[in-house]
Amino acid sequence: MTRVVVDSSGWIEVFTNGGHADHFLALMADPCSLVVPAITIYEVHKWVLREYGEAKAIQAAAAMQCGQVVVLDSRLALAAAQLSHALQLPMADSIILATARDQQARLHTMDSDFRGIADVEWLESIA
Repeated sequence: MTRVVVDSSGWIEVFTNGGHADHFLALMADPCSLVVPAITIYEVHKWVLREYGEAKAIQAAAAMQCGQVVVLDSRLALAAAQLSHALQLPMADSIILATARDQQARLHTMDSDFRGIADVEWLESIA
């Protein structure tokens, strides 16, 4: 079974029915293979709350919990700090990548911070 992590940008793409929504929806179709870093729930909930209000934000957070939610513990935090330092990634991005690697999952994203990282599937935004 190929495990996947959908970055916050992918979840937002789905919730806004963006150009790559079908790509991310296909990845989310099998809850057994979907790994959800807890920080993506934070990022997406915050974004949906700001853009669409509390009811939609709660629905988004509930939908995201269909996969295996991975919480940040000290071991993962240290791995993320190492990645942040080595790859110059922001905190949340390094936690997401560390989670994907820890869970042996492929990260799928539209976030340009991940562009060029070998084990990440990066999709360019469709304008």
